[in-house]
Amino acid sequence: MTCAACVRRVEKKLAKLEGVTATVNLATGLARVSHPASVVPQDLVTAVKQAGYQAALPAPPARDDDPVPDGDESGGGKSARQERERLLVTALLALPVLVLSMVPDLQFRNWQWLCFALAAPVAVWSAWPFHGRALRGLRHSAATMDTLVSLGVVASFCWSAYALFAGGAGEPGMRMPFSLLPSASDGTAHVYLEAAVSVPLFVLAGRYLEARARRGTGAALRSLAQLVAKEVFVRDEAGEHAIPIERLRVGQVFVVRPGERVATDGRVAEGSSAVDLSLVTGESEPVEVGPGSALVGGAVNAGGLLLVRATAVGADTQLARITRLVTEAQAGKARAQRLADAVAGVFVPVVLTLAVTVLGFWLGAGADPQAALTACVAVLVVACPCALGLATPTALMAATGRGAQLGVLVSGPQTLEALQHVDTVVLDKTGTLTSGHMSVAGMTTLPGTLPADHLLRLAGAVEQASEHPLGRAITAHARRATGEEPLPAVLDFAATPGHGVTGRVGSRTVEVTVPDGDLPPALAEALTAAESTAHTAVVVRVDGRAEALIVVGDLVRPGSYRAVDRLRWLGIRPVLATGDRTAPAQAVADALGIDEVHARCSPEDKAALVRRLQEEGCRVAVVGDGVNDAAALARADLGIAMGSGTDVAIGAADLTLVRGDIEALADAVRLARRTLGTIRANLVWAFGYNVVTVPLAMVGLLNPMVAAAAMSASSVLVVCNSLRLRAWQPAPVRRPGGARQVRKAGGPR
Repeated sequence: MTCAACVRRVEKKLAKLEGVTATVNLATGLARVSHPASVVPQDLVTAVKQAGYQAALPAPPARDDDPVPDGDESGGGKSARQERERLLVTALLALPVLVLSMVPDLQFRNWQWLCFALAAPVAVWSAWPFHGRALRGLRHSAATMDTLVSLGVVASFCWSAYALFAGGAGEPGMRMPFSLLPSASDGTAHVYLEAAVSVPLFVLAGRYLEARARRGTGAALRSLAQLVAKEVFVRDEAGEHAIPIERLRVGQVFVVRPGERVATDGRVAEGSSAVDLSLVTGESEPVEVGPGSALVGGAVNAGGLLLVRATAVGADTQLARITRLVTEAQAGKARAQRLADAVAGVFVPVVLTLAVTVLGFWLGAGADPQAALTACVAVLVVACPCALGLATPTALMAATGRGAQLGVLVSGPQTLEALQHVDTVVLDKTGTLTSGHMSVAGMTTLPGTLPADHLLRLAGAVEQASEHPLGRAITAHARRATGEEPLPAVLDFAATPGHGVTGRVGSRTVEVTVPDGDLPPALAEALTAAESTAHTAVVVRVDGRAEALIVVGDLVRPGSYRAVDRLRWLGIRPVLATGDRTAPAQAVADALGIDEVHARCSPEDKAALVRRLQEEGCRVAVVGDGVNDAAALARADLGIAMGSGTDVAIGAADLTLVRGDIEALADAVRLARRTLGTIRANLVWAFGYNVVTVPLAMVGLLNPMVAAAAMSASSVLVVCNSLRLRAWQPAPVRRPGGARQVRKAGGPR
């Protein structure tokens, strides 16, 4: 594909299959297709071939028992070399023609025949890719930018051949003045060999530069691919030995030495070290890890020797999911690009009609035939739907790649469009504004009940099946308190989002729930004390009777202060919605300066809050990390998940903050605004370029050589403008006024 007209044609051809919808990306050369089971993938490939293009299905994921490929030269690299060689040969042949045609003082006797000999291979061999694609399009009753270029070259060369052999221009000693504007004939037909060679030269040069720039927009995606290890050292009964990464299986223990990358997702089995996650999550500070710590594939071990047990391999790793999300996002289209593609679908036929009309009008008005042909060729050459097709995908590729480097993953251009218009953000508390790394601060038991250590074991046992930060904190505390003895198993486990968990431990039914109004006086007094210090408390009920109150504390993330301040600076209103009680929720809100607080929210309440805000005319984003946030994330105009959250929350979200830091949200908003601004600038240029240059060519004020240079420059300019997003940097953090103390905060159920 070479232009937006090609994209439109492929999409229309695929859409003719029943139940099929397709989105084709000019910059990546990829199509994302949704089709019913009745349409097999080979039918899709056949449809693309019927449109005059080639297609292939993506390679399936490698299986563990597949042989490891030896690696060969990529088709893309071979094609790039061929294009470079074609451009170099074209430049060597075309430059003498251009110099002799543009500098009359250098025109020696029979110079025109030398130029003809040099121009012939350019018009035929150099321009053959355009001729070939134009002929294929003709066979399928389609016209693309290649059709315009091919017709321009053929017309210029054929007119020059006529002038040399039959129009008197081949006479020895003929001189031809050069002018940027078409001029009237002096009785001798002029040759336009400079147009015949400059059009292929400038278009090939433009496409080569454009391709290099487009490869730059995908640099972030390639850097993610380069994080994947090629082999890994596994430690088992046979000792330590190297195997290809494709052979690694879940549960195997592998070695990560200082300076090496972690081969795949896993948990530390032995050793401790500092791990650099910057290339995966955008977080620059190394993270200390030890036995039991989770590791992400692609991270760099900056300290000691680690033994890691693999928990995910291949397409199931976080790095693979990040790469997949970025790739899928780049395949989408913004609303403005869909409009541009629709225009490009009829653009080339309109240009062909204009060119024929211009030729007929000039000849009918009695103008010189060669001036009429010059205007016609200029119209063919200058019209360029390439810039229309590249306006969005190149900007989106650069932005999504840059976002991935900063720890922000978007699901597509629709996410960027929604993010640009968000004016209200509903924030969860635990794991979002607070660190989610909770610890047990105290425990109160009733006299005459089970011993405190026994109650703690029961609570830890039932919570070990929970995903909530409160549950993880209680389970971790129970394990530390009981030493080597494992916690008992839990049966009939059930979790109620926003309320708590229940299960059967031995012969007892144990519930760990949010406190209600019916508590014994001793526990009610402990609850009041916990709330006064902005802790969260949960009640342990054994066989239906409240017997203990466990107090858990959490820390507000340091980045939350900056994040809320920056969101306000961007004109976005923060709203706190949590399942926690009013006192801890208000304490966090006061610390962060959030005015609107909704406490004791069930998942249904959060979704209802989002709906109410939308009815008030707000564009609402929701940020959360747990199962209890999934409904609100799906209901919102934009769902944003913390990368440290559950798979359910991430699956319901449109945007994921990989590094688990709410401060990245402000960066995402600013990146979205900059990206859409870049896309709009690209489209304005692409449309404006044609609005200005086509009329100039029609009235004879544009030389075909200048038209070819302008057409190539338009596409390169669009791509280079998009490339500026690769260097985009978040604004320096603006500290909130005054020093604030980091206070203890609670967490919702």
